[in-house]
Formats: sequence, C-alpha cells, structure tokens
Amino acid sequence: MTFTLATWNINSVRLREDLVLHLLQTEAPDVLCLQECKSPLDKIPLEGFSALGYRYMVGRGQKSYNGVAILSKLPIREVAAYDYASLGHARHIAGQLDNGVTIHNFYVPAGGDKPDREVNEKFGQKLDYLTAMRDAFHAEAPETSILVGDLNIAPREDDVWNHKQLLKVVSHTPIEVEHLGETQDAGRWVDVTRADIPEGQLYSWWSYRSPDWDSADKGRRLDHIWATPDIAGAAHSSRILRSARGWEKPSDHAPVFATFDL
Repeated sequence: MTFTLATWNINSVRLREDLVLHLLQTEAPDVLCLQECKSPLDKIPLEGFSALGYRYMVGRGQKSYNGVAILSKLPIREVAAYDYASLGHARHIAGQLDNGVTIHNFYVPAGGDKPDREVNEKFGQKLDYLTAMRDAFHAEAPETSILVGDLNIAPREDDVWNHKQLLKVVSHTPIEVEHLGETQDAGRWVDVTRADIPEGQLYSWWSYRSPDWDSADKGRRLDHIWATPDIAGAAHSSRILRSARGWEKPSDHAPVFATFDL
C-alpha cells in the first residue's frame, strides 16, 4: 500500500476552505492533517472535501482557537485524543488506517513572545506540553506510527534563516530544541523530512509581518513529519509546497508532504 500524507497549519479551515479544496484538487494527498482549524468539528465544511473523495475525518475542535483534524480518502478511525499538560486545548488527534498505521496530528503551543516561563505563561505551557509528550512516549513506545503537525520549533541551524539571530527567539531557543529532541528520542521518532532532505536551508513558515516574504525568505521549519523506526525506511518523496504561502489570503505555513510504501 502506497499513500501520500500532508500536514498543514491552515490558520482557520473555514476562512481558508477554498485553499484546502485547491490543495486537495491539485496535490491529492491521501491523508491531510490540519492544525489550527479554529472551528468546532461540526462547523468544519466537510461537504466540499467529501465531494473530492475525502469521506473520512477524525479531529478535535475548539471555537476560534487551536483544533486539529485528519481528512482522509482512506478509512480511518479515531484511537486517541490526548490533552497533554492538561491545558484544555484541542491540540492532538490520532487515527488508525486499515493497514495498522497510526497517525498522530499535533499542534504544539506556540509559546508566546518571551522565552521565559517566569514572565510568560505561554512559554511554560509549551515546555510542559513537550514534557508530557516525552513522558507519554517513554511510558508507551509508539510502533507503526507517523507523527505530524505544527510542532512550533525549528530544531536545526539550517531550519531557520539565521541561527545566531534566532537563538533568543521563541521557536529556536536552546531549551525548546532540547525539549523537542527529548520528545523525539523518547519515541525513537525519525525526522522523515530531514532523512529525505538532509542538507540545506528548509522552511515551512514565513511571518505575516514580512510584506515581501518570498524575497526576504526569513523562514523557519516549524512543521514536521516523523515516523517510528519500523516504517521510517518506507518514507520518500518529502517536500514542502512553498508556493502555497503565496496563494491568495494564505496561511503563514506551507504544507509538508511525504509518501509511504507500506
């Protein structure tokens, strides 16, 4: 079985329904994982997605904030939805395909502006969320699983446009990178994107604050696809659809893709 999976922080699925439809029509991934849906589940516009063959969805919704959903052409059933760190946020959903592969879709807290939990509660929540993820993976080692989502951390020096300038900027601080690394190690997760594209600058997010985002190219790789070691070797054809960042009224994130032969 071969299937292609994409992950995308859509920044409001209702506001950007047309962009999701365009992606589904032009790229046709078998599975699309969305973050920051900003909608209760019953308000997500499923009719258009279903008409394109995406008849299955699992997710967790929240009015105006957060929210994660998995749209699929393939049958998928919900197997988990954890509230890591007990924040009361809709930030995780897991679904299992008929071939036994479990897909975890995450939206890790962004962490606010100041990388100091003493003065910024949101930064503390981010670190606590990652710690809870780490502890969960230590307690029960994942198998035959894919983890995707907006993890809101660019871990490598070449995952940001300027490593030195961003060392004190939330999303690339050493403590965040350390927490993400511990979470990845706990589940023995393989970074599929970097396994496929091991060298060079690679970004999936460009700030709305930059009026000329494309030429300035001050990006960060915040969106990730990981897999457990038993299936990581089956992944290939990783890519980031940079052009989506330039679509009309876009999300500030671009979709990330990988194909699995299982």
